[in-house]
Order: sequence, then structure tokens, then C-alpha cells
Amino acid sequence: MQRILYFILPLFIGGCSNFTYYVDTINGHHELLEKSRPIDSVISGDISEDLKKKLVTFQKARLFAIQELLLPDNNSYKSYADIGRPYATWNVIATPEYSIEPKKWCFLIVGCLNYRGYFSKQQAEAFAKQLKTEGYDTYVAGARAYSTLGWFDDPLLNTMMFKSEASRVGILFHELAHQKMYVEDDSSFNEAFATVIEQEGTRRWFKATGKDDELKEYILSIKRNNEFNLLLRKTRDNLIALYKSTVPDEIKQAKKADIFSQLKQDYQKLKKQWQGYNTYDKWMSQDLNNAHLAIAATYNEFVPVFKKLLIENKNDLKEFYNRVSDLSAMSKNERSNRIKSY
Repeated sequence: MQRILYFILPLFIGGCSNFTYYVDTINGHHELLEKSRPIDSVISGDISEDLKKKLVTFQKARLFAIQELLLPDNNSYKSYADIGRPYATWNVIATPEYSIEPKKWCFLIVGCLNYRGYFSKQQAEAFAKQLKTEGYDTYVAGARAYSTLGWFDDPLLNTMMFKSEASRVGILFHELAHQKMYVEDDSSFNEAFATVIEQEGTRRWFKATGKDDELKEYILSIKRNNEFNLLLRKTRDNLIALYKSTVPDEIKQAKKADIFSQLKQDYQKLKKQWQGYNTYDKWMSQDLNNAHLAIAATYNEFVPVFKKLLIENKNDLKEFYNRVSDLSAMSKNERSNRIKSY
């Protein structure tokens, strides 16, 4: 518990947070660790064949991540915990009514983040409701996993047991990538880096395991993901232009609604090209606002830059990591300018 206090307080809690948030966060992480058991022990126990197969795949993918992706070799993901819920945490994202820039919460060690995490969905929704009364656009997003950046031995969770093998190994590579490279005060940099390692790692995984059909399907899904994110980027650009304009707020509000309505129409047109692919239907069915677009940008805005760096380094991950490390050593403004220049 002493170790948990030392880690959790600075990582998840801002200086102005109330005591209840401190206690709930500590208890939430402690509960997760208490439920963790060594994977070998879980596999040899009374579990379903489906779970056993998934855990064996995770073990192989973890070794692959270390040997082939040069990701950290530590005790993370050697244990498993069923926490009895669909998400590990719930993140609250908030933006001003006429801005795509997310509100930031700052903590020691990790710096400022574009969201604030809770182990309780009810508490996350209550906090989002409070922010909404203050005039913010809000979004509560469930997270299947989170990384303690090597401070603890992160376990595999039942929330990571996707049906899709691509999603399962991808989330493992993504979280290990956070342990490999993490920059304070730069959520967009961190998430884009982890996303590119997730995608490149999953591609290499299917190639190495000889799963050609799965590889083709995964590459197609990335193509569709890129098309979807271009659509979101176009919407963000339209909103940014609107918010910078000098028109009265009542006109901004009406035009804002029109832009989000157009996004839904454009998505339906895009879907017609996808032959029944409906991965984004649930997300698009929400009452979308600035906060939804803000978190999408956090994860995807710099992905093309990191992909370009990887290609420039001939897909050599060691050289790629060196280039990313050089970027991470810069000040945030210098790094942002350098990234935008690519």
C-alpha cells in the first residue's frame, strides 16, 4: 500500500483534487492488483478454453514484443485479473463550448494529461456532469487498460480479452510502448507513438505467425481507420474555423450543430464504401461534441508523422526509437514545431 500511495497520488491526482478522489483512486488500483494471479496458475486452473487460448496468445505476444519490437522486458503482463467490469477505468474529457482544445489536468511525474481517470463509471459521470454545468462539452470514455509506466507490474485484465486477435495483441503492444517511451505534458505525442507501435507490432505479429488472412484484414482495417480519422480531422478543421470567427455565439451554436450533423451524414457515405464494416457505428451514434473530437485527435493527430519516421528509418525499430527519443528530449514547443514540419 505504501508503494501504491507513492505512485498513485502523483500519477492520477492533481493538487486541487479532493481527498475522496485520492482514496478512491488508491483503492481502485489496489483492488486491481489484489485480484491479479500469475498467468500460468490461471491457465492451469478451471477456466474456459477460450480464455486459456487467449492467455496463451498473450504470453507469446509478450515475448514477441520483447524480442521483435524491442519493448521492455519486465514483470508486466505476467499476471491476470478479472475485475468484473467491461473497462479498467473511465476517462473524462472536457473542452470549452467553442474550442477543440481539451481541458488538462496536471500531475507530478506524468505531467499534464488531456483527461482525468476514474475507476468508477458513476464517479466519472458525476464529474463530467459537474463540468457540463460549468459550460464544458464532456465525454466519458471507457478504457480497456492503462499503463503504470513500469512503476508496477501491470496485469492483463479481462477487459483486454477482445474477440479480435488484432485488438488483443494490439492493446498489449500499445501499453508496453508507453513503458518504452513517455513524455511529460504531451498526451498527443505519447498516444500517437504507442498507436504506431501497436499497428506496426500487430502487422509484424500476423506476418511472423503466418496468418496471412488476418494480416490482410488488419491492413484493410487500418486503411478504414485512416479514412475515418480524415473525416474527423475535416470536421475539427471546420469547427476550429467557426470558433475563430467573430459571429455571435447563437450563430456559432447553430453552425456547430450543422457541422456535427454533416459529420454523421458524411460517415454514412463513407460506410457505403466499406461493404458492411461497422466498427465505428456505436461511437458515431453518440450525441457528439467537441470532447469526442478532442480525444480522437489526442490518439491520432501525430500518427502520420510517426509512421513517416518509421518508413524513413526503413522500418528499423531501433533507429526509429532513437529518432523518437531525440524528439522527446526537446521542449514541447520545439517538439511540436518539428513534428508539424514533417
